[in-house]
Amino acid sequence: MISNFTARFKESAVSIVPVMLIVLLLHFTIAPLNPGQLPQFLAGGVLLILGLTIFLAGADIGMVPFGQRVGSALARKRSLALVIAASFIIGFAVTIAEPDVQVLAGQVNNVAPGISRVQLLVMIALGVGAFMTIGAARIVLRLPLSWLLIVFYLLLFGLCAFVDSRFIGVAFDAGGATTGPITVPFIMAMGLGVAAVAKTDNESDSGFGMVGLASIGPIAAVAVMGVASGVDIGAAGGGELEQKTVSLAYFIEVLPHVAEEISLALAPIILIFAVFQIFLMQMPGTSVKRIIMGFVYTWIGLVIFMTAVNGGFAYAGQTLGVALGSLEQVWILIPIGLILGAVVVVAEPAVWVLTEQVEGASGGYIARKAMLAALSISIAAAVAIGMFRVVGQVSIWYVILPGYALALLLTRFCPPMFTAIAFDSGGVASGPMSATFVLSLTLGASYAVGGNPLTDAFGMIAMIAMAPLITIQILGLIFRFMEYKRDKREKAKAAEGADER
Repeated sequence: MISNFTARFKESAVSIVPVMLIVLLLHFTIAPLNPGQLPQFLAGGVLLILGLTIFLAGADIGMVPFGQRVGSALARKRSLALVIAASFIIGFAVTIAEPDVQVLAGQVNNVAPGISRVQLLVMIALGVGAFMTIGAARIVLRLPLSWLLIVFYLLLFGLCAFVDSRFIGVAFDAGGATTGPITVPFIMAMGLGVAAVAKTDNESDSGFGMVGLASIGPIAAVAVMGVASGVDIGAAGGGELEQKTVSLAYFIEVLPHVAEEISLALAPIILIFAVFQIFLMQMPGTSVKRIIMGFVYTWIGLVIFMTAVNGGFAYAGQTLGVALGSLEQVWILIPIGLILGAVVVVAEPAVWVLTEQVEGASGGYIARKAMLAALSISIAAAVAIGMFRVVGQVSIWYVILPGYALALLLTRFCPPMFTAIAFDSGGVASGPMSATFVLSLTLGASYAVGGNPLTDAFGMIAMIAMAPLITIQILGLIFRFMEYKRDKREKAKAAEGADER
């Protein structure tokens, strides 16, 4: 256990320290933080490392094994109706209190009070529940993921054509924010568990992709909300962003609220665990104790992590955004976004869970370092494009349409496992660091340049979620080409050996 914590601590430090160094560089050069905010930010960085370490250790022994056992227990019953019903309930329950979703709903409500925070939460949760049932049914019925993605995204873009443009960025951001540190380990492990028992031809291929499908639901649900609700969300732009004066004591102030949110986030999962343990899984006492201990570590880690984000990183991001957006050379936001995107993605807790599960499920075929490098490159480009949108006040449609068109086109040529992993990676990459630090920076910059945050800033999480869909599939094509070259060399060697004999 100690060795596991040590390894996780090293991973966490490597993830967080580069972000801290970038912010320090900006503070001492072109974008100073408010008085007293620097020690708060540094303390937040230390807490982030500690929280991420404990969270990852807890996911190893709690969330991941539990999700796999739930998926296996459902699949063993051989009842499609049970799989669908349970998937919907689980998807709704874990999403309604997902910290990332809570953060996004609060930010949207602050910018556009006409959008109800509770209504937005419920619609997002309904969307996840609905598409988790589709994901589980796909595994059981052995339906091809690529065709489902193409059909549902075509329907989604058809629906979005009727939606108020001010809802579009929020809708696509909802798809990225939904898959956070609570939902990702559970959904991925559950999908792999169902695939293992369903005895598909390629268990890894079928198990991955569930997160990617679940990410479609919130986008569709918020789009439906935009069409049906008729709410007046207002102009929501051109004003001044309210900036709070905070200090180190603010960590203590936000701690009870964060602890309550994380407790609500884990409570439905613990209840589901109790129900499944009694009626389906019936694991031995030692396994139950280990999973419960994993839940405790997960709770402690997430409380520390989210306290650090809300108490230090979010306000630092907002202040940096205002300072950078107020510069005469406002275009500097674009290269800064490029650098931030490259390092922020590896600070996401769920990214480490995803890359480890991918490496394990693929038997090492897809190396963790290759996944992390590809994600860093794609997210760097995504955040840079998002900053370009803020500076030029460019419509999100000019990025979303060609981006998803390319991603869906690649599904027809990419190896199926890479397609599934790519669409999972899109949801995973947009976690708490994106929903707080990066989006806060973007909101601050949007207000500073006099734009409309609803149309210019919201959509940043969507950019981050979309980029890996393209990059990981391109990585899959590269791996396919390498396999082709290797097979060709082996055949040539075999032919030479036959000729010599």
